[in-house]
Amino acid sequence: MFNKDTYIARRAKLKETVGSGLLLFLGNDECGMNYADNTYHFRQDSTFLYFFGLAQAGLNAIIDIDNNREIIFGDELTIDAIVWMGIQPTLQENCERIGISEIRTSKEITDYLKNAQTKKQQIHYLPTYRAEHQIKLQAWLSIYPGTENPSVPFILGVVNQRNYKTGEEIVEIDKACVATADMHLTAMRMVRPGIKESEVAAAVAEVALSNNYQLSFPIIATINGQTLHNHYHGNTIKSGDMLLLDAGAETEMGYAGDMSSTIPADSKFTPRQKEIYDISVAAHEAAVAALRPGVLFEDVYDLSVKTIVEGMKDLGFMKGDAMEAVKAGAHALFMPCGLGHMMGLDVHDMENLGEVYVGYDGRAKSTQFGRKSLRLGRKLEPGFVLTIEPGIYFIPELIDLWRGENKFMEFINYEKVATYKDFSGIRNEEDYLITENGARLLGKKIPIRTEEVESLR
Repeated sequence: MFNKDTYIARRAKLKETVGSGLLLFLGNDECGMNYADNTYHFRQDSTFLYFFGLAQAGLNAIIDIDNNREIIFGDELTIDAIVWMGIQPTLQENCERIGISEIRTSKEITDYLKNAQTKKQQIHYLPTYRAEHQIKLQAWLSIYPGTENPSVPFILGVVNQRNYKTGEEIVEIDKACVATADMHLTAMRMVRPGIKESEVAAAVAEVALSNNYQLSFPIIATINGQTLHNHYHGNTIKSGDMLLLDAGAETEMGYAGDMSSTIPADSKFTPRQKEIYDISVAAHEAAVAALRPGVLFEDVYDLSVKTIVEGMKDLGFMKGDAMEAVKAGAHALFMPCGLGHMMGLDVHDMENLGEVYVGYDGRAKSTQFGRKSLRLGRKLEPGFVLTIEPGIYFIPELIDLWRGENKFMEFINYEKVATYKDFSGIRNEEDYLITENGARLLGKKIPIRTEEVESLR
């Protein structure tokens, strides 16, 4: 938890931005895996954390701008809860630490909201992403699932604060990124033929847990890197394979790290692996070199994928003008995803609030295959924290589909591409802070270039 003044200032700024009405903050509840007392790891809603800092289940909050009230709704622990959980700071003590003096029981929120409705007070709420949020809106406001109308002023107020990371937030993100780098260094030193993906995933998770951190998302550790988000860990790594690891740590305060590595099973990349891997690294380094305030991130994406096209042309996979291929979307055969995303209290920061607001500053996203997966496209500004993660993927199903449709025949040499359908995929990822003059790597450096990775093998 930050200093009390941080949370007071954040709420004051939000009230000033939205201007009027009532802001409803839906906290998260415990969720049972297979029965009520066997719960998933609890994670508080990130916007609730940002403005109130309380990582407790069963809390909700209201900022009543019109009546200048800030209220936490929740219940103190009963003796039954203390028997199972141990003594905890009281809710009143925790609220004092964030500058909240008004506390009401959980059940009182219903009457408070009904009274606001009776008075025709505008009630602002954010997009839901959990069933429990929808149930609350239905119970309290008679808003049924599928009929929600989230408040755009509330969304914009939150986005325009959380997008700009403060110094104290950067300290937390740096901590997450240091642990994340250690997770990847651990994998780079242990990957070898004969061990299972699950063994790598277990060792990587241990690094996060040994720091008293959680995972910022489920670990991807796979020899089938052509599947972008592959969470299966049952394969045994064989000579000639590459392991794609995408993993990150989350600090006790909820701030995330997110990095990816591609590691050869053997001590060195094969010649075929190296020539593709080096193109991906060139695309990565071109993107990093372009990071600075005022640059449109979609232009950084174009630069990165153009670098991929040029490299793939040199190897005979593509042909024609590289930039024309990018404009047409032919590059998406090899990179059908985005280049990066915002990161902070969420590994994909505020994705639940809408990419059009977070990553595009209200501008409509492209619908082109590949480019539509670019989560960030707006001009970069100091204080933004983002990932850089280009990759090259040989996805057999996509190759077969496009070839069968004679798609982009002027740009793609399908005869050559078909010989690499067993290649899998490559991705490297780092986290950056946009500064006044450029960009700074967060955490510590992990090996990316071929010779750097091989030096740890």
